[in-house]
Amino acid sequence: MQHILQTGLSSGMSATEGIHSQKLHKVDPNFDGFKYVLPQSFVPDLKSKQVTFKGAYGDVKAPYIIWGAWAWGDEATWHWKPEELSGLKEGWQLAVKAGATFIDTAQAYGSGESERICGELFKGMPRDQFVIQTKWYVVPDNPTNLFSPSKAPAKMLKESLERMGLEYIDVYIVHGHIHTSSIAQVAKGLSECVKSGMTKTVGVANYSVDDMIKMADELAKYDIPLATNQCEYHILRRLPETEGMLQACRDRGIVFQSYSSLAQGRLTGKYTPEHEPPKTYRFSSYPMKDLEPTLNVLKEIAGARSTSVSAVALNYNMSKGVVPTVGIRSRQQVEQNLQAFGWRLTDEEIQKIDSVSLEGKATALWQQG
Repeated sequence: MQHILQTGLSSGMSATEGIHSQKLHKVDPNFDGFKYVLPQSFVPDLKSKQVTFKGAYGDVKAPYIIWGAWAWGDEATWHWKPEELSGLKEGWQLAVKAGATFIDTAQAYGSGESERICGELFKGMPRDQFVIQTKWYVVPDNPTNLFSPSKAPAKMLKESLERMGLEYIDVYIVHGHIHTSSIAQVAKGLSECVKSGMTKTVGVANYSVDDMIKMADELAKYDIPLATNQCEYHILRRLPETEGMLQACRDRGIVFQSYSSLAQGRLTGKYTPEHEPPKTYRFSSYPMKDLEPTLNVLKEIAGARSTSVSAVALNYNMSKGVVPTVGIRSRQQVEQNLQAFGWRLTDEEIQKIDSVSLEGKATALWQQG
Protein backbone atom coordinates (compact mmCIF):
# COMPACT_ATOMS: atom_id res chain seq x y z
CA MET A 1 0.00 0.00 0.00
CA GLN A 2 2.66 2.53 1.04
CA HIS A 3 4.60 2.11 -2.21
CA ILE A 4 1.45 2.51 -4.32
CA LEU A 5 0.65 5.73 -2.44
CA GLN A 6 4.13 7.16 -3.00
CA THR A 7 4.11 6.20 -6.68
CA GLY A 8 0.72 7.83 -7.12
CA LEU A 9 1.83 11.05 -5.43
CA SER A 10 4.89 11.30 -7.66
CA SER A 11 2.75 10.78 -10.76
CA GLY A 12 0.26 13.55 -10.05
CA MET A 13 -1.93 12.66 -7.07
CA SER A 14 -0.12 15.57 -5.44
CA ALA A 15 -1.08 18.87 -7.06
CA THR A 16 2.59 19.91 -7.32
CA GLU A 17 4.08 16.68 -8.70
CA GLY A 18 4.21 14.68 -11.91
CA ILE A 19 2.07 16.31 -14.58
CA HIS A 20 1.50 19.40 -12.41
CA SER A 21 3.51 22.60 -12.31
CA GLN A 22 5.40 23.83 -9.24
CA LYS A 23 4.71 27.45 -10.21
CA LEU A 24 3.51 29.47 -7.24
CA HIS A 25 -0.12 30.56 -7.28
CA LYS A 26 -0.70 33.39 -4.82
CA VAL A 27 -4.01 34.19 -3.18
CA ASP A 28 -5.91 36.99 -4.89
CA PRO A 29 -5.20 40.12 -2.80
CA ASN A 30 -8.89 41.02 -3.11
CA PHE A 31 -9.97 37.79 -1.44
CA ASP A 32 -11.36 38.42 2.04
CA GLY A 33 -9.96 35.54 4.04
CA PHE A 34 -10.43 37.48 7.24
CA LYS A 35 -14.10 36.49 7.34
CA TYR A 36 -12.96 33.00 8.39
CA VAL A 37 -10.87 34.23 11.32
CA LEU A 38 -12.39 33.31 14.67
CA PRO A 39 -13.00 36.03 17.29
CA GLN A 40 -9.98 36.93 19.41
CA SER A 41 -11.83 35.43 22.37
CA PHE A 42 -10.97 32.03 20.89
CA VAL A 43 -7.55 31.02 22.20
CA PRO A 44 -6.36 27.48 21.38
CA ASP A 45 -6.18 25.52 24.62
CA LEU A 46 -5.95 21.79 25.29
CA LYS A 47 -7.77 21.94 28.62
CA SER A 48 -10.89 23.91 27.73
CA LYS A 49 -11.21 23.88 23.92
CA GLN A 50 -12.45 20.74 22.17
CA VAL A 51 -13.82 19.97 18.74
CA THR A 52 -17.06 18.01 18.29
CA PHE A 53 -17.50 15.33 15.63
CA LYS A 54 -21.17 14.60 15.07
CA GLY A 55 -22.29 10.99 15.30
CA ALA A 56 -25.57 9.12 14.85
CA TYR A 57 -25.49 7.58 18.33
CA GLY A 58 -23.36 10.11 20.15
CA ASP A 59 -20.79 12.76 19.37
CA VAL A 60 -17.02 12.52 19.75
CA LYS A 61 -15.18 15.22 21.69
CA ALA A 62 -11.55 15.61 20.71
CA PRO A 63 -8.51 17.86 21.29
CA TYR A 64 -7.87 20.71 18.85
CA ILE A 65 -4.79 19.03 17.37
CA ILE A 66 -4.34 15.65 15.69
CA TRP A 67 -1.07 13.73 15.60
CA GLY A 68 -0.43 12.41 12.10
CA ALA A 69 0.85 8.83 11.97
CA TRP A 70 1.72 8.57 8.27
CA ALA A 71 5.43 8.27 9.02
CA TRP A 72 5.06 5.47 11.54
CA GLY A 73 6.29 2.30 9.90
CA ASP A 74 6.34 3.95 6.45
CA GLU A 75 9.58 3.42 4.54
CA ALA A 76 8.43 4.46 1.05
CA THR A 77 7.77 8.12 1.89
CA TRP A 78 9.16 8.80 5.36
CA HIS A 79 12.10 6.33 5.53
CA TRP A 80 10.98 5.07 8.94
CA LYS A 81 13.44 3.02 11.00
CA PRO A 82 12.32 0.66 13.79
CA GLU A 83 14.72 2.31 16.26
CA GLU A 84 12.61 5.47 16.05
CA LEU A 85 9.82 3.83 18.03
CA SER A 86 11.33 4.63 21.43
CA GLY A 87 11.51 8.36 20.60
CA LEU A 88 7.93 8.27 19.33
CA LYS A 89 6.78 6.67 22.59
CA GLU A 90 8.49 9.46 24.55
CA GLY A 91 6.70 12.03 22.40
CA TRP A 92 3.37 10.28 22.89
CA GLN A 93 3.77 10.26 26.66
CA LEU A 94 4.39 14.01 26.59
CA ALA A 95 1.31 14.48 24.41
CA VAL A 96 -0.82 12.38 26.78
CA LYS A 97 0.35 14.45 29.74
CA ALA A 98 -0.66 17.63 27.87
CA GLY A 99 -4.06 16.22 26.92
CA ALA A 100 -3.29 15.97 23.19
CA THR A 101 -4.43 12.39 22.63
CA PHE A 102 -5.91 12.38 19.11
CA ILE A 103 -4.15 10.29 16.42
CA ASP A 104 -4.80 10.13 12.67
CA THR A 105 -3.67 6.99 10.85
CA ALA A 106 -4.71 5.05 7.74
CA GLN A 107 -4.74 1.54 6.37
CA ALA A 108 -2.23 2.63 3.71
CA TYR A 109 0.30 4.10 6.13
CA GLY A 110 3.20 1.70 6.41
CA SER A 111 0.92 -0.89 4.77
CA GLY A 112 -0.82 -1.34 8.11
CA GLU A 113 2.24 -0.93 10.33
CA SER A 114 1.13 2.55 11.44
CA GLU A 115 -2.09 1.10 12.83
CA ARG A 116 -0.13 -1.60 14.67
CA ILE A 117 2.11 1.06 16.23
CA CYS A 118 -0.99 2.99 17.31
CA GLY A 119 -2.22 -0.11 19.08
CA GLU A 120 1.10 -0.35 20.88
CA LEU A 121 0.85 3.25 22.06
CA PHE A 122 -2.69 2.68 23.36
CA LYS A 123 -1.81 -0.35 25.49
CA GLY A 124 -2.78 0.20 29.12
CA MET A 125 -4.79 3.37 28.39
CA PRO A 126 -8.48 3.59 29.26
CA ARG A 127 -10.46 3.66 26.00
CA ASP A 128 -12.05 6.99 26.79
CA GLN A 129 -8.65 8.68 27.21
CA PHE A 130 -7.70 8.82 23.52
CA VAL A 131 -9.29 9.50 20.14
CA ILE A 132 -8.33 7.56 17.02
CA GLN A 133 -9.30 7.94 13.39
CA THR A 134 -8.21 5.80 10.47
CA LYS A 135 -8.93 5.87 6.76
CA TRP A 136 -10.37 3.37 4.33
CA TYR A 137 -7.82 2.38 1.69
CA VAL A 138 -9.78 3.28 -1.43
CA VAL A 139 -7.28 2.38 -4.17
CA PRO A 140 -8.96 -0.24 -6.41
CA ASP A 141 -6.07 -2.70 -6.34
CA ASN A 142 -7.73 -5.41 -4.25
CA PRO A 143 -10.72 -7.69 -4.87
CA THR A 144 -12.75 -6.30 -1.96
CA ASN A 145 -12.78 -2.75 -3.30
CA LEU A 146 -13.45 -3.95 -6.85
CA PHE A 147 -16.11 -6.60 -6.38
CA SER A 148 -17.76 -5.78 -3.01
CA PRO A 149 -17.79 -1.95 -3.02
CA SER A 150 -20.50 -1.44 -0.41
CA LYS A 151 -18.96 -4.06 1.90
CA ALA A 152 -15.34 -2.95 1.50
CA PRO A 153 -15.30 -0.17 4.15
CA ALA A 154 -16.59 -2.50 6.89
CA LYS A 155 -14.36 -5.43 5.94
CA MET A 156 -11.24 -3.31 5.91
CA LEU A 157 -12.18 -1.50 9.11
CA LYS A 158 -12.51 -4.85 10.87
CA GLU A 159 -8.92 -5.60 9.82
CA SER A 160 -7.82 -2.18 11.11
CA LEU A 161 -9.40 -2.88 14.50
CA GLU A 162 -7.55 -6.18 14.69
CA ARG A 163 -4.23 -4.46 13.96
CA MET A 164 -4.86 -1.83 16.66
CA GLY A 165 -6.36 -4.24 19.18
CA LEU A 166 -9.49 -2.10 19.55
CA GLU A 167 -13.23 -2.78 19.53
CA TYR A 168 -14.07 0.50 17.80
CA ILE A 169 -12.57 3.72 16.48
CA ASP A 170 -13.86 7.25 16.84
CA VAL A 171 -13.69 8.51 13.25
CA TYR A 172 -13.57 6.50 9.99
CA ILE A 173 -12.61 8.45 6.89
CA VAL A 174 -12.78 7.71 3.16
CA HIS A 175 -9.16 8.41 2.18
CA GLY A 176 -9.99 10.01 -1.17
CA HIS A 177 -12.55 10.15 -3.93
CA ILE A 178 -10.84 7.74 -6.32
CA HIS A 179 -12.94 4.73 -5.31
CA THR A 180 -14.60 2.84 -8.18
CA SER A 181 -17.83 2.62 -6.19
CA SER A 182 -20.37 5.42 -6.23
CA ILE A 183 -20.81 7.88 -3.39
CA ALA A 184 -24.13 6.17 -2.65
CA GLN A 185 -22.42 2.78 -2.34
CA VAL A 186 -19.72 4.19 -0.10
CA ALA A 187 -22.32 5.89 2.11
CA LYS A 188 -24.09 2.55 2.51
CA GLY A 189 -20.82 0.91 3.49
CA LEU A 190 -20.03 3.65 6.00
CA SER A 191 -23.50 3.35 7.51
CA GLU A 192 -22.86 -0.32 8.19
CA CYS A 193 -19.63 0.59 9.98
CA VAL A 194 -21.53 2.96 12.27
CA LYS A 195 -24.50 0.69 12.89
CA SER A 196 -22.23 -2.26 13.70
CA GLY A 197 -20.48 -0.18 16.36
CA MET A 198 -17.06 -0.33 14.70
CA THR A 199 -16.87 3.47 14.43
CA LYS A 200 -18.66 6.31 16.17
CA THR A 201 -18.48 8.83 13.32
CA VAL A 202 -17.55 8.93 9.64
CA GLY A 203 -15.96 11.44 7.29
CA VAL A 204 -14.09 11.96 4.04
CA ALA A 205 -10.72 13.28 2.91
CA ASN A 206 -9.63 15.05 -0.25
CA TYR A 207 -13.26 15.51 -1.34
CA SER A 208 -14.36 18.58 -3.29
CA VAL A 209 -17.09 20.81 -1.88
CA ASP A 210 -19.74 19.35 -4.20
CA ASP A 211 -18.82 15.73 -3.52
CA MET A 212 -18.61 16.36 0.21
CA ILE A 213 -22.18 17.67 0.14
CA LYS A 214 -23.29 14.66 -1.95
CA MET A 215 -21.79 12.31 0.62
CA ALA A 216 -23.50 14.20 3.44
CA ASP A 217 -26.82 13.90 1.63
CA GLU A 218 -26.36 10.16 1.03
CA LEU A 219 -25.40 9.51 4.65
CA ALA A 220 -28.45 11.46 5.80
CA LYS A 221 -30.62 8.76 4.22
CA TYR A 222 -29.29 6.47 6.97
CA ASP A 223 -29.66 9.18 9.65
CA ILE A 224 -25.87 9.46 9.89
CA PRO A 225 -24.14 12.87 9.78
CA LEU A 226 -20.94 13.53 7.85
CA ALA A 227 -18.59 14.49 10.66
CA THR A 228 -15.48 15.76 8.88
CA ASN A 229 -13.52 16.46 5.71
CA GLN A 230 -9.72 16.38 5.76
CA CYS A 231 -7.77 18.21 3.04
CA GLU A 232 -4.34 19.75 2.69
CA TYR A 233 -4.54 23.25 4.15
CA HIS A 234 -1.89 25.61 5.43
CA ILE A 235 -0.27 28.93 4.59
CA LEU A 236 1.06 27.52 1.31
CA ARG A 237 -2.27 25.97 0.27
CA ARG A 238 -5.31 28.03 1.22
CA LEU A 239 -7.41 26.57 -1.60
CA PRO A 240 -10.03 25.05 0.74
CA GLU A 241 -10.55 28.57 2.06
CA THR A 242 -10.70 30.39 -1.29
CA GLU A 243 -12.91 27.77 -2.98
CA GLY A 244 -15.53 27.84 -0.23
CA MET A 245 -14.75 24.59 1.59
CA LEU A 246 -14.38 26.24 4.99
CA GLN A 247 -17.70 28.03 4.56
CA ALA A 248 -19.49 24.87 3.39
CA CYS A 249 -18.20 22.96 6.41
CA ARG A 250 -19.28 25.69 8.83
CA ASP A 251 -22.72 25.90 7.25
CA ARG A 252 -23.24 22.15 7.75
CA GLY A 253 -21.53 21.57 11.07
CA ILE A 254 -18.75 19.53 9.43
CA VAL A 255 -15.35 19.66 11.10
CA PHE A 256 -12.64 20.72 8.64
CA GLN A 257 -9.27 19.11 9.32
CA SER A 258 -6.01 20.07 7.67
CA TYR A 259 -3.38 17.50 6.78
CA SER A 260 0.21 18.32 5.94
CA SER A 261 -0.42 21.31 8.20
CA LEU A 262 3.28 22.21 8.18
CA ALA A 263 3.67 21.45 4.46
CA GLN A 264 5.68 18.33 5.30
CA GLY A 265 8.27 20.33 7.21
CA ARG A 266 8.47 23.32 4.88
CA LEU A 267 6.79 25.54 7.49
CA THR A 268 9.02 24.54 10.40
CA GLY A 269 12.22 26.47 9.61
CA LYS A 270 14.06 23.17 9.25
CA TYR A 271 14.58 23.39 5.48
CA THR A 272 16.38 26.00 3.39
CA PRO A 273 17.34 26.48 -0.29
CA GLU A 274 20.58 24.71 0.59
CA HIS A 275 18.80 21.95 2.49
CA GLU A 276 15.65 20.92 0.63
CA PRO A 277 13.13 18.38 1.99
CA PRO A 278 13.46 14.79 0.74
CA LYS A 279 11.98 14.33 -2.72
CA THR A 280 9.40 11.90 -1.32
CA TYR A 281 7.75 14.77 0.62
CA ARG A 282 5.45 15.64 -2.27
CA PHE A 283 2.68 17.88 -0.91
CA SER A 284 3.20 21.59 -1.73
CA SER A 285 6.67 20.65 -2.95
CA TYR A 286 7.76 24.11 -4.04
CA PRO A 287 11.48 24.99 -4.15
CA MET A 288 12.48 26.44 -0.79
CA LYS A 289 13.97 29.55 -2.39
CA ASP A 290 10.47 30.46 -3.62
CA LEU A 291 9.08 30.18 -0.09
CA GLU A 292 11.53 32.53 1.59
CA PRO A 293 9.17 35.58 1.66
CA THR A 294 6.55 33.51 3.48
CA LEU A 295 9.02 31.90 5.87
CA ASN A 296 10.62 35.24 6.72
CA VAL A 297 7.26 36.52 7.98
CA LEU A 298 6.70 33.37 10.07
CA LYS A 299 10.21 33.59 11.53
CA GLU A 300 9.69 37.26 12.39
CA ILE A 301 6.47 36.50 14.29
CA ALA A 302 7.99 33.43 15.96
CA GLY A 303 11.00 35.46 17.09
CA ALA A 304 8.87 38.24 18.52
CA ARG A 305 6.78 35.71 20.43
CA SER A 306 9.71 33.49 21.47
CA THR A 307 8.04 30.45 20.00
CA SER A 308 8.67 27.99 17.17
CA VAL A 309 7.90 28.62 13.50
CA SER A 310 5.78 25.45 13.62
CA ALA A 311 3.69 26.92 16.43
CA VAL A 312 2.95 30.05 14.42
CA ALA A 313 1.85 28.02 11.38
CA LEU A 314 -0.41 25.77 13.48
CA ASN A 315 -1.88 28.68 15.41
CA TYR A 316 -2.75 30.27 12.07
CA ASN A 317 -4.82 27.21 11.08
CA MET A 318 -6.61 27.08 14.41
CA SER A 319 -7.31 30.82 14.27
CA LYS A 320 -9.34 30.09 11.15
CA GLY A 321 -11.28 27.27 12.80
CA VAL A 322 -9.22 24.52 11.17
CA VAL A 323 -8.20 21.47 13.23
CA PRO A 324 -4.60 20.71 12.24
CA THR A 325 -3.15 17.26 11.70
CA VAL A 326 0.62 17.35 12.15
CA GLY A 327 3.05 14.48 11.89
CA ILE A 328 5.24 13.56 14.84
CA ARG A 329 7.96 11.00 15.38
CA SER A 330 9.92 12.43 18.35
CA ARG A 331 9.51 14.21 21.68
CA GLN A 332 11.12 17.34 20.24
CA GLN A 333 8.46 17.62 17.52
CA VAL A 334 5.68 17.26 20.09
CA GLU A 335 7.26 19.99 22.22
CA GLN A 336 7.52 22.38 19.25
CA ASN A 337 3.95 21.76 18.12
CA LEU A 338 2.45 22.12 21.60
CA GLN A 339 3.82 25.67 21.64
CA ALA A 340 0.88 26.53 19.35
CA PHE A 341 -1.43 26.50 22.39
CA GLY A 342 -2.13 29.06 25.09
CA TRP A 343 -1.90 32.15 22.90
CA ARG A 344 -3.39 33.60 19.76
CA LEU A 345 -2.12 35.42 16.67
CA THR A 346 -3.36 38.99 16.48
CA ASP A 347 -5.55 40.08 13.60
CA GLU A 348 -2.64 42.13 12.28
CA GLU A 349 -0.31 39.10 12.34
CA ILE A 350 -2.87 36.99 10.49
CA GLN A 351 -3.29 39.67 7.82
CA LYS A 352 0.49 39.84 7.43
CA ILE A 353 0.67 36.07 6.95
CA ASP A 354 -2.25 36.16 4.51
CA SER A 355 -0.37 38.70 2.38
CA VAL A 356 2.48 36.23 1.73
CA SER A 357 0.37 33.06 1.53
CA LEU A 358 -0.28 30.82 -1.48
CA GLU A 359 -3.54 29.45 -2.82
CA GLY A 360 -2.24 26.15 -4.19
CA LYS A 361 -4.08 23.88 -6.62
CA ALA A 362 -6.35 20.86 -6.80
CA THR A 363 -6.04 17.69 -8.87
CA ALA A 364 -8.71 15.25 -10.00
CA LEU A 365 -6.27 12.41 -9.27
CA TRP A 366 -6.40 12.89 -5.48
CA GLN A 367 -6.44 16.38 -4.00
CA GLN A 368 -9.92 17.34 -5.15
CA GLY A 369 -10.60 19.56 -2.14
